[in-house]
Amino acid sequence: MTLTIRAADQGDAAACATIYRPYVLQTAITFETEPPTTAEMARRIEVATCSHAWLVAEHAGEVIGYAYAGPFAVRPAYRWSCEVSVYLQTGRRRTGAGRALYQALLPRLIERGYRTAVAKMTLPNDASLGLHTALGFRSVGVHRRIGWKNGAWHDVAIAQRELVTDDSTPAEPQ
Repeated sequence: MTLTIRAADQGDAAACATIYRPYVLQTAITFETEPPTTAEMARRIEVATCSHAWLVAEHAGEVIGYAYAGPFAVRPAYRWSCEVSVYLQTGRRRTGAGRALYQALLPRLIERGYRTAVAKMTLPNDASLGLHTALGFRSVGVHRRIGWKNGAWHDVAIAQRELVTDDSTPAEPQ
């Protein structure tokens, strides 16, 4: 499959909202319970693009997935860490699209001054765990029974990857 990975823009909001919708309505992969509107997705793209990054994967001119980063936590000492996520159209898992998105996203985060990427995955989710492990994320824990969705409690695995490993005083993220 030939993919084009590029920075998202406001025109990608409808496609991203469409990709995300079944995750919200049919799974516990996300703990959102109402799918965001196209306008809300456009706002999220704008915010992520200003501070971190939001990328889309295209195949044959169609957006088939996206990956983005945002703040890990609000306290100032966390500002060099970010949380990352990737979503693909239904049926596109294990096609290489998620890997391609992250392989483009992580270097952009390094360029912007981020040092650590954190991913959170509702369990069970072997595909996501496998992807993150293959990309150098390592398990750092599990939040047990942390979210209630679809009539059940769910665990969330936490994995992180060091983007920059030196101990020097970091410059401010851009």
